[in-house]
Amino acid sequence: MAGILNRRFLFAQLLLLTLVAIIVAVPNAKVLTVTYYPLLIALGVMDALYLGLLISKAKRGVESTGPNDIIVFVWALIIIWEVASTKLGVTPNVIVPTPEEVFDIFRTSYATLWESVLASTSLLMVGYLGGILLGVVLGIICGWVPRLREMFYPIANVMAPIPPTVFAPYLVVLMPTFRMASACIILLGVFWPQFLNMVLRVSSLDPKLMDNARALCVSGPTMVWRIILPYVMPGILQGLRVSLTTAFLMLTFAEMIGARAGIGFFITNSNIYANYAAVIAGIIVCGVVVTVLSALTSWVQRRFTLWR
Repeated sequence: MAGILNRRFLFAQLLLLTLVAIIVAVPNAKVLTVTYYPLLIALGVMDALYLGLLISKAKRGVESTGPNDIIVFVWALIIIWEVASTKLGVTPNVIVPTPEEVFDIFRTSYATLWESVLASTSLLMVGYLGGILLGVVLGIICGWVPRLREMFYPIANVMAPIPPTVFAPYLVVLMPTFRMASACIILLGVFWPQFLNMVLRVSSLDPKLMDNARALCVSGPTMVWRIILPYVMPGILQGLRVSLTTAFLMLTFAEMIGARAGIGFFITNSNIYANYAAVIAGIIVCGVVVTVLSALTSWVQRRFTLWR
């Protein structure tokens, strides 16, 4: 704890206390129809996560100014937002809602937001895992068989740069449901980069190693499981976070082409009714979901790449 209690930490806590004092004690220029308690709870949760991150880094002996700089930036941004919108009233309330209004959405619409997160996460996982699996399996096969590599690699080079969203109108007609069409859009966004990566990695495998395996009469399944797959596994793990980012970008678009649930639908529907407090709340939820999923992929990388 002695390493945590430094000037940067104390300055961050001073900013937080200043923010709380502004929220609670300074009179509002606008008549608010919501309470400020959800905002205070959110600030407490963020500060607890910040403190937990500092403790975790201290236990691992990692020195970093990143968490302090980030939390100071966040507190300063919310102070400016609070003063400009709530205390001075210089911002248009429809377009720039107050922090109290935004965080009150988490109180009034928590059930809808939770259902949206579950719907988005399930759709994301179907497309993401499906794209990863197909990309790995087909990439290994095409990378292993020279004739297939010469045939499909040029095709993949042409298809990969094309945004999957271009195929959305056709997929909506082809697939039986909008949800399946959305999953296919995500799958295509993940599949092509993964496929190209696997073809390149398998084709770069040392030919002498392959020749020795053939000389020992190693069967095809054994060649894949004992030689090729261990060789390409680091590349698969390293690309998880990049593929996740691509999948989430595709998810946001996919949920806007006919979905009836999900974070993308929640944001779009709120935007239609000019409920910008809900729009900002939905964007915050997107950031939280991406952060959690990114942390999970990082854990998977560390867990299965112990040699690094």
